[in-house]
Amino acid sequence: AMGSVTVHSSEPEVRIPENNPVKLSCAYSGFSSPRVEWKFDQGDTTRLVCYNNKITASYEDRVTFLPTGITFKSVTREDTGTYTCMVSEEGGNSYGEVKVKLIVLVPPSKPTVNIPSSATIGNRAVLTCSEQDGSPPSEYTWFKDGIVMPTNPKSTRAFSNSSYVLNPTTGELVFDPLSASDTGEYSCEARNGYGTPMTSNAVRMEAVE
Repeated sequence: AMGSVTVHSSEPEVRIPENNPVKLSCAYSGFSSPRVEWKFDQGDTTRLVCYNNKITASYEDRVTFLPTGITFKSVTREDTGTYTCMVSEEGGNSYGEVKVKLIVLVPPSKPTVNIPSSATIGNRAVLTCSEQDGSPPSEYTWFKDGIVMPTNPKSTRAFSNSSYVLNPTTGELVFDPLSASDTGEYSCEARNGYGTPMTSNAVRMEAVE
């Protein structure tokens, strides 16, 4: 009879600031000679971190293997992703796995804006805001003349004459159509819940006939 095997992690999601050490835990029972593998996934990238209880060459200078998990000496933003701990019985068919999500925290950098200095009334105008460092990815807030722009312009009196769509995830602000009252100074802020929110330069946009 096959014994029941279990594989679990005491911390399935780990958040840690960049350049810190971290341990990803994987506990298992019911194996007589366990063979442990760790796989890393991020987007289209898949890499083996540990193969047959041994850290692979590309990780061996900064990761150590323990029967209770793997430990990074120091993590970088590139280490953010999903780690799967796969445990199998040497020469047997017992198998179990557990996923551990690692989020390496990086504060946002100052966002870059792309704002036309003049745009035609009645036309579509696109303003963009982005920053590349934040982990997890930043959410964006737009300001016009120092006032927070609500997601829905019709919800506030200050913006009720405006027609725009604002995407906090992509940082895109689209006026369609642009109205005369949209002239002003625009800036945006990036925040990701870690470190200090960062504000872009302010740029003036003229709505012209």
